[in-house]
This record gives sequence, C-alpha cells and structure tokens, in this order.
Amino acid sequence: MSQVAISAPAHPPILDDEYARRFGGVARLYGPQALERFAAAHVCVIGIGGVGSWVAEAVARCGIGKFTLIDLDHIAVSNTNRQIHALGDAYGMAKVDAMAERILQINPRAEISRIDDFVTVENVEALLGHPFDYVIDAIDAVKVKTAIIAFSKRTGKRVVTCGAAGGQLDPTRIRVTDLSRTIQDPLLAKVRGNLRRQHGFSKNPKSRFGIDAVFSDEPLRYPEPEQQACAVELPVESSHAGIDDLAAAGDIAVVNAPPTPQPAQGPQGLACAGFGSSVCVTAVFGMVAASTALRAIAGV
Repeated sequence: MSQVAISAPAHPPILDDEYARRFGGVARLYGPQALERFAAAHVCVIGIGGVGSWVAEAVARCGIGKFTLIDLDHIAVSNTNRQIHALGDAYGMAKVDAMAERILQINPRAEISRIDDFVTVENVEALLGHPFDYVIDAIDAVKVKTAIIAFSKRTGKRVVTCGAAGGQLDPTRIRVTDLSRTIQDPLLAKVRGNLRRQHGFSKNPKSRFGIDAVFSDEPLRYPEPEQQACAVELPVESSHAGIDDLAAAGDIAVVNAPPTPQPAQGPQGLACAGFGSSVCVTAVFGMVAASTALRAIAGV
C-alpha cells in the first residue's frame, strides 16, 4: 500500500478571491457557511471507477478541500465508455493518480491523499480510521462493503453506499433510500444480509439501518446471447469488477434475458454476467451519492 500527499500540508481553508470565483455558484446555492464547511471537509472516496470517478469529480467541483482516494486499479481502454478519467493519455495510469490530477485542476488548494490499494476486511480499520467528514463507498465487493458499513456505523462515520450500476439504461430510475429498503439490487441485498447476520443490524423489516444507499429500481437488461462477455469470471468479491460492470441474476426482474440467466458461480460469489454499462447511468449513480454527501456536510 502507498499513500502520497500531493498538495500543501494541512491548513485552515482560505476562502480567497480565487476560491470564491471558482465556487461562488456553490455558495449561492448551498449558502456561504456551507461553502466554508466544504472547504474544510475531508471526503473519502472508495473505488475510483465508473461510479467513484464521478463522485470525486462532483465533490471537487463543489469546493471540497480534502480528499482520500482509495483504489489499486489502473485505467484501461475498456473503461472509456463510463469513467471520467479514462482518456487516451491516461491509459495505464493509476486511477487515484489520474483522479488526483483532475481534482487539482479544479481546485489547486485541494489536499489529496492517494491510497494505491484496495480496502479489505483486514485493513478497513487502518484505512478508514481517520476523521473523515463523509465516506462514499463505490466498490463491488460484498464482504468489503459490509465491513466498510459496519465499521462506519460502529464509529459514527457518515457513509453512503452505491449499488450495482451495470445492465441499466434509465438514469431516472436511480434513487437513494435507507439500505434496508433497496430493491432490484442483488449486491446491496447480499450486503444487507451480511450486516444482519454478522454485525447485529436489525432483522425487523420495519427497522431502518441509518445508512443511505444509491440504487436503481430498473429491471436489468441482459446483452444478446452472442454478446455475452463472461469467458473470464469476475466474482462479486473481487474488487477488480467495478460496480458499473456488476449486476447479478436471481430473484430480480430482467429483460432480454438469455435462456439460462443465472451467472456463473465464482469461488467467492456471483460472477460477472456480461452486463453492459452506460455512462448515463454510472455517472448519475455517482452524482446522487455525491449530492447525498454534500447535503449532509452542508446541513441542508
């Protein structure tokens, strides 16, 4: 694991004329006190892919002053259709590095820590045991999402978790609700079950978890049979499959389903079912998650 600070040492936010020109529109919407909170806030984004890259972009453009970006992945040509940093001259770069460069172009005063690693069940406390103002979970690994949420709940950290964004066309179906209330999302359903079984979250269907979750209620769309892309299994528990790639069949509605819609089972869970993805959906997942965090930090 490597962690690199790439801007000036920590200091009180300076809301000078340049900052005001860059983010004056934010102050006029959220209020000047909210912009001061944004400038002082520290946001952690876990997973800088098809959802997380848009999260980071959105909170940066609202003047957030401190970032921790966590991802071990590098930008690939296949990321081009949905990830904001996936440009020709960035192929092969670490995602945290490419995203950090973008953030500094948006806000040169930003303080950014890049963690070139995946969050795991074993290191979640070490990586997240810092005084973040908000944690945004944009990864696909069921066990790790469970650990992130359980640790955040136990330590009083505010967190929003993102469901799977693959296999969907309609961004108007994306919603945010309590994690106990999501539908049509097998990834979040598995996380919910783990939290109840392993971490004492209420099994009462009327009880809420107090965790915001971004999901879509749109039925999943399978690709045509000849377009299946499952020759290489990407288990749900592998952090190398982004939530923008991930969707799993089961007791959820699907359209264009192949004759045998059940995905292959990998050694760690449900494997990739060859779902496609659209930036129209993955970006909105990220924007909804970012908006949830920003409104909480602003207190509006």
